[in-house]
Amino acid sequence: MSSTATETLLPDSRLTEGLQMPSDMCHTEKRNPMRILSLFVALIFTALSHAEEKPNFVFFITDDVGWNDIGCYGNEAIKTPNLDALAERGLRFTNAYLTISSCSPSRCSIITGRYPHNTGAPELHTELPADQFRFPVALREAGYYTMLSGKNHMGDVSDAFETISKGKGPGSSDDWVKLLKERPKDQPFFAWFASKDAHRDWQIDDENHVYDPSEVMVPPFMYDGPKTRQDLADYYHEVSRIDTTMGKLVEELKEQGIEKNTYIIFMTDNGRPFPRSKTRMYDSGVKTPFLVARPETIAPAVTDSLISSIDLAPTILELAGLKPRKTMQGVSFTPILADPKATVRDVAFAEQNWHVFKAHQRMVRTGDFLYIKNAHPELLPLSMESDPSFPAGEELWEKHDAGELNAAQSAMFQEPQPEEELYQVSDDPFQLTNLAGKEEFTETLREMRELHQEWTKATGDTVPTNPTPDRQTIGGKKDKNHKHLEFPGAAADATAINNAGPVRLP
Repeated sequence: MSSTATETLLPDSRLTEGLQMPSDMCHTEKRNPMRILSLFVALIFTALSHAEEKPNFVFFITDDVGWNDIGCYGNEAIKTPNLDALAERGLRFTNAYLTISSCSPSRCSIITGRYPHNTGAPELHTELPADQFRFPVALREAGYYTMLSGKNHMGDVSDAFETISKGKGPGSSDDWVKLLKERPKDQPFFAWFASKDAHRDWQIDDENHVYDPSEVMVPPFMYDGPKTRQDLADYYHEVSRIDTTMGKLVEELKEQGIEKNTYIIFMTDNGRPFPRSKTRMYDSGVKTPFLVARPETIAPAVTDSLISSIDLAPTILELAGLKPRKTMQGVSFTPILADPKATVRDVAFAEQNWHVFKAHQRMVRTGDFLYIKNAHPELLPLSMESDPSFPAGEELWEKHDAGELNAAQSAMFQEPQPEEELYQVSDDPFQLTNLAGKEEFTETLREMRELHQEWTKATGDTVPTNPTPDRQTIGGKKDKNHKHLEFPGAAADATAINNAGPVRLP
């Protein structure tokens, strides 16, 4: 059962700001009828101009940041005062899910409002086909000035953005304030600011906090050793640089006097670049921090309402006074911006496809449960971040070889991997206890399995018979002649399918 976008529009207090009666019109003495008429006309035009004024958007997307690696999401060790302040004056989502935990396909999914296997760019380093609609095109057609700076990773998007910059500096964000300053002032704007932080390799600067390895929080599925702690400390530094950038953007919006008319949206493209995070279907890989702020329009709150990254496209279009395109499989979450307890979807789906190593996993998230279906249980869940190429991965493999890992840390080495996984999220935030084989969860497993099957059929998802092979060995040696082969969904012509599958449950 699919869902259609809501017609709800948010109230805007600015629509009545110009309607206060001038004090001299309240006097009964010496009233000039023509002057009164002209003042009323001026007030009407002021009201109309406010009504027609469109909001601006600053969309800030990071690269490889875990959903709970920000202070306001519970990481007490990391310093993110600007993001925390944004959360305090805006709406913080605790159940925002990506459609994939891999850089380029995640971005292609966001900009189209479509599942990765429906975009034609479902694998790492694949470009979005020209016939896939990008939502900033609609904004541009409606008079918005659109700009992109930083990491693109989607291919040719020149139809969607008037200004495209690779960005400058370690996080590719050094020209963002400049772009805001130099934008045309007679147009509303949409800025897609894509930081390269916190993608490896780490780049340490003098402006942001340098963390001591003893400060970091090591999750239970990673080995707590010196290499891992130093790796995390350097990663924390890059997250702090992201926070500094947010502070500069907010300051610039305030200086221009446009903060009240600008939606700031913050999220990431996938989980942190560490073992059992990026490319994985657990919360550590496919859940995103998600903040939305606009003074006087969005009341400060925390919402547990479920949303998907494909919901961003229809939401922004609706906030801009535009209708979502029929190609979009997401639903608008504007009702949640008005009421944090509102519900726009009951179920979210995600997928894992080729990311250096062959893979095909699918995730279903609904209620208090998370379900994973693995089409290749014979394969280890490898990625660039869970092999010896990086310090945390190197230490994990060293301790595995030495037989020094506990059950949570050694799960990725299990052969074969589980074909199905089921987790009760409230009791198991790291998804460490698989309930799929327990009798008391038989009915829940059946329901989740059926949701996955319904979504698979509706959206045209398929398991390739000629899949893209591994690009490199576990040791890191790359195949220079590597090529992408059959994509998931290709056998069902999924790029031509707009059906979203289940969104709201009966």
